[in-house]
Amino acid sequence: MAVPSPSTSHEQLLQLLPEVVLQTDAAWIITYLNPAWQKLTSHPLNETLGRSLLDFVHPDDKGTVRSGMPVFRLHFANADYRWVRLQLQSETDAEERVLSRQGTLIEITDVTENVLVEVRQRFLRLLETIDGVVWEAERGVGNTFLSTQVERLFGYTVEEWRSDPGFWRAHVHPDDIAAALVIDEAAYNATHSYAYEMSYRLMAKSGKVIWVRDLCRVIVEEGRPNRMIGLMIDVSEQKHTELELVKSDNRYALATRGSNDGIWDWNLQTDVLHVSQRFQEIVGLSGYGDLHDGGWHFLQQLIDTDDLERVQAAYREHLEGKRPNFSVDFRARHPSRRVMWVNWRGVAHFEQGVAVRMAGSLSDLAERSSSYDSLTNLPGRPLFRDRLEHAIALQKESPTKYDPVRDQNETTNFAVLLLDLDGFKAVNDTLGHHVGDALLEQVARRLESSVRATDLVARMSGDEFNVLLESADQTRAMARAKQIADALSIPYQIGANTVTCRASIGVVCSQAALVTTDDYLRAADTAMYHAKSNRLGVYVFAG
Repeated sequence: MAVPSPSTSHEQLLQLLPEVVLQTDAAWIITYLNPAWQKLTSHPLNETLGRSLLDFVHPDDKGTVRSGMPVFRLHFANADYRWVRLQLQSETDAEERVLSRQGTLIEITDVTENVLVEVRQRFLRLLETIDGVVWEAERGVGNTFLSTQVERLFGYTVEEWRSDPGFWRAHVHPDDIAAALVIDEAAYNATHSYAYEMSYRLMAKSGKVIWVRDLCRVIVEEGRPNRMIGLMIDVSEQKHTELELVKSDNRYALATRGSNDGIWDWNLQTDVLHVSQRFQEIVGLSGYGDLHDGGWHFLQQLIDTDDLERVQAAYREHLEGKRPNFSVDFRARHPSRRVMWVNWRGVAHFEQGVAVRMAGSLSDLAERSSSYDSLTNLPGRPLFRDRLEHAIALQKESPTKYDPVRDQNETTNFAVLLLDLDGFKAVNDTLGHHVGDALLEQVARRLESSVRATDLVARMSGDEFNVLLESADQTRAMARAKQIADALSIPYQIGANTVTCRASIGVVCSQAALVTTDDYLRAADTAMYHAKSNRLGVYVFAG
């Protein structure tokens, strides 16, 4: 909406005023100035109109201007900042949205004392309404300012806290002090102003441990020591909730990854279905979210029409109490239009004879119908398991055999590698599944070119691949794994897109403690999960 200009008679009056008359639009762009602006600041009118008022405000005062504080430092054309007062009135529409702001600006250098006393009183009253401790600090001095909220939140008086320059450091939790001091020292030695944030535990006067979120800014000004200002907020309740959620999520993620199945939980009373990320990956719907308001409608869309009646029958029989649980195989409608067999299984929870909730898992069964993966043309899970079983049997028999020409350790030792692509979901979500499929094909080719002809590369599911290294001890297995990691880290060119997608690799070498193929696959998965969680790239299972 256009801001109306002053009428001709008003314009003549404004031209004569000694005070600066200023008008901005809702985005702080200056739309009107009278000649007093140039006389006061020496900035030409024609170079000022159309610019943001905030361009002329001291960087440390921009936030206070936007919040409505009338006193701030303004840049004058002589490269100096001077204190001014600008009381703005806002014009709004029927929905209370700001259309423009108008006001008069005066320099207050000569009348600063009374004005600043007034501003300070308003500032202190404002601090009393903030649910946090506002502070300012300098090296060697400690806190130069501390709001009275410190007593309510932590039990210490302002005088107790400010009497000791090292008070804050002495009361940060011992487990958090090292990390906090690194951030603190960086601020004291900074060469430019910047905002930063810290989270740590503080010991209250009562002995209670309080989680604090500290929103800070370091102020660097020439000729004076660095100082910091900040706001300490008690976030103990949120932090405890967050930690519990992290623990729960970690347990959930570990259990889900261990089974390699999709997990689902269905509230039959609200018809809200929650599915895990792996569930979405199996059915090719990674970008659709994990909550679905119409649970049965969502599931119906996944089931091939020829299998729908059979699936419904198994589901009804369980809810009617004819089966203690249900398990049914069906063809899923995958976005890539390929035929995909899955197994859907679970159990219902009943209250007073009525099913109120169901939970279970979804498994990808596509590899059961073929030994080779149709997308990458790599061997699938069955062939890999067969080769691994053979390697295990050969290694078990090695102590009873003797070959004078070949070292038994050299010929029968082997290693299993499990690779999971980092950020593959993001590629699917942002560039589309066709790019994700093309990426998997290129990964398969790089894996094949990174191993020997005697080794086996297989695609297990999704973006997970296995490698069986035969006649390889731990040293050679690690060297090969790092070589593979380096090869996969090189950017991929897929059409017009350049894609970077590294891999997390778990390595497990042949050992007596592992007996079956499942033992080795679980150990490799554990090692891979450790590599991914800790961003190690490659990690060897320690047993």
